Amino acid sequence: MASRPAFLSGFLNANAVRSNYLNSQLEFAVESYPSEKKATKFRKDVPSQPQFFYGSTSDLSSASSTFYRASPVFSGSDHDTVPSQNQDVRSLVVRSEGKQPPADPKPHTPLLDTIKYPKDMKHLSISQLQQLANELRTDTIWQVSKTGGHLGAGLGVTELTVAMHYVFDTPHDRLIWDVGHQCYPHKILTGRRDRMRTIRQGGGLSGFTNRFESAYDPFGAGHACTSVSAAVGMAVARDLAGHNNHVIAVVGDGAMTGGMIYEAMNNAGYLDLDKLIVVLNDNGQVSLPTGTPMAGGAAPVGALASSLSRILASSPFEDVRNAAKEAAKLLPKPLQEAAAKADEYARGIFTGGTLFEELGFYYVGPVDGHDMATLVPIMESLRDRKSKGPVMLHVVTEKGRGYRPAELAPDKYHGVVRFDVRTGKQEKPKEQAPSYTKIFAEALIKEAEEDGRIVAITAAMPGGTGTDLFAKKFPERCFDVGIAEQHAVTFAGGMAAEGFKPFCAIYSTFLQRGYDQVVHDVALQNLPVRFIMDRAGLVGADGATHSGAYDLTYLGSLPNMVIMAPADEVELYHMIATAAAINDRPSAVRFPRGNGIGLELPTKGKVLPIGKGRIVRKGEKVAILSLGTRLAESLNAADSLKEFGLNVTVADARFAKPLDHDLIRQLAREHEVLITIEENAIGGFSSHVLHFLALEGLLDNGLKVRPMVIPDRFIEHNKPEIQYDEAGLNAAHISATVLAMVGENPHGKALLQTWSSSLGGVLVGQQS
Repeated sequence: MASRPAFLSGFLNANAVRSNYLNSQLEFAVESYPSEKKATKFRKDVPSQPQFFYGSTSDLSSASSTFYRASPVFSGSDHDTVPSQNQDVRSLVVRSEGKQPPADPKPHTPLLDTIKYPKDMKHLSISQLQQLANELRTDTIWQVSKTGGHLGAGLGVTELTVAMHYVFDTPHDRLIWDVGHQCYPHKILTGRRDRMRTIRQGGGLSGFTNRFESAYDPFGAGHACTSVSAAVGMAVARDLAGHNNHVIAVVGDGAMTGGMIYEAMNNAGYLDLDKLIVVLNDNGQVSLPTGTPMAGGAAPVGALASSLSRILASSPFEDVRNAAKEAAKLLPKPLQEAAAKADEYARGIFTGGTLFEELGFYYVGPVDGHDMATLVPIMESLRDRKSKGPVMLHVVTEKGRGYRPAELAPDKYHGVVRFDVRTGKQEKPKEQAPSYTKIFAEALIKEAEEDGRIVAITAAMPGGTGTDLFAKKFPERCFDVGIAEQHAVTFAGGMAAEGFKPFCAIYSTFLQRGYDQVVHDVALQNLPVRFIMDRAGLVGADGATHSGAYDLTYLGSLPNMVIMAPADEVELYHMIATAAAINDRPSAVRFPRGNGIGLELPTKGKVLPIGKGRIVRKGEKVAILSLGTRLAESLNAADSLKEFGLNVTVADARFAKPLDHDLIRQLAREHEVLITIEENAIGGFSSHVLHFLALEGLLDNGLKVRPMVIPDRFIEHNKPEIQYDEAGLNAAHISATVLAMVGENPHGKALLQTWSSSLGGVLVGQQS
């Protein structure tokens, strides 16, 4: 094992720098009230809770400065306004000339206003870097309050973001974020601050890192656990090209639970790559808190999360530490504090080698990720180190740091809609109907109440999949495996092999990550695993990285697979009951993000006949065969086509596999035009229907068929209704397609041509 450099012994020196910096900060401030003035000593026992201040900015280091205290902005509580130990309050002052503060003020960020790109911060001192971090955090909170988006993770890496851009030469040095939703402060510092109000909106910034958006985003990251593999690839390419830049991967917010991280680290250690740094952003998250993780708490899942705790609590190590503590009590108080700090780092040094150094990484940490005076010199030492091999820097951060509501409830402030900065209250619209996610959970709970063999499995998305609700009812029958979809699928297969009924709830986009396991470990063995694919189709603000547009294609090719897609919430209830009853093969249910259409739910779902659809409306000449929630748009199109004298048949396929051959034959023989529509890319339901029609000879007698699918391109973030307009899958597009096919109707031709132009000139009719 390589010897540790001298800078590790310099931690106490770094802390001395930090202490000197703190002593240079304001000792007290005078708060103005209508009836009195009083001086309030800054309390050092209060956690970081930035506030907005109003008033004079002159001579802030003196007691004569006056601050007009507004109601608490970031804390959501009534305690006195107190900056953190590191905080330069000048970054939080808003000039108001003694006037009452505005209801929703833009924060005063004088230093941040001078920073457009990282090169603009290279001259700053440590204290100025901390001020910049404070302003950056304030600005991030304010920006996200206007747009919604990911909040907590970015607040936790603010100091880390500033330090990395200060120490390293980005974008020449490659900085990769994993997962990309930590990157909001990074975007603000890299030339995109003026566009932050467009984030996750049509034509605006992506909510994740995006190679097409900025040179400072060398690798896109909407899915977790990819950064180290990409970094290793970049480092090898760098060496082959004869370049000398650093490659830094920031792994955080649960990404460390993914097996791909360790595969890449193993490879990096073997290659002994230089100038490769992996930063472990340890914020205590193993499950992404898109809801309350599991039943009754937010404790991280998995042995990894508790391994350090177990080692540090072991008797031999504890005996040594206790002896050292007793000896330290004989020292003066300042040296006792220094010894306690040394103990913290010693624990990191002791435990780091148990895992990361065995993978070939030089381990440093744990380091306080909010202490700029420590972060910067450590990173500078790592940047300049002469020893060979990759480095792991373990940084401990607090998710939601600096915004009290997010600190108290990191699960609720992981991703947010627009919110009131002062109170933290989110502007969630009143729902007219429950979400499909919640309906799935309720339906599964009802099935599980009658069948003790039913279990739920998720991969770090309990809130997003509804399994958190199941866990509250059946905590011993719900399993969150972390960001490990491959393991989740095979784990479910193992349970199915032992006679249990696993419901493996994974977003459509994330099930892609476990596809080999779906094929080899489940389908090939014909094990009755039930895959529940939330977020099927287009997903809105999360954009192309989270699009569930491919599952009908990648699952539809597997023998024996049953695939269902409900048209509404009642159908979802029935399909969960149907999946619970399928015990001889694997099955899947796909449904979209969002809410139902407001139908009254049954007490319990009923088992549907496998592979049988239904005719919803009987007509003539034209038939629309819909799979999934495009049924409502199909019915709307049928209504509008009555104005043109067309009485359209509308059918709900229910099953993508097995197909309802009898229904398809009936529609083909009784109609001149058949349109299929689905929320999936090319190669899904429509392809199976066309294949069947061709083999049956049903295309030989003049039947006109048009498949309507998501176009063969990635559709970027926007509102879902706009995305489906862009995809050409709303009622107007269905009507235009029908009119263009029936009697060469010029009105339909014109509508279809307009839509076709927006899709790059590809007519729907050409997709068949």
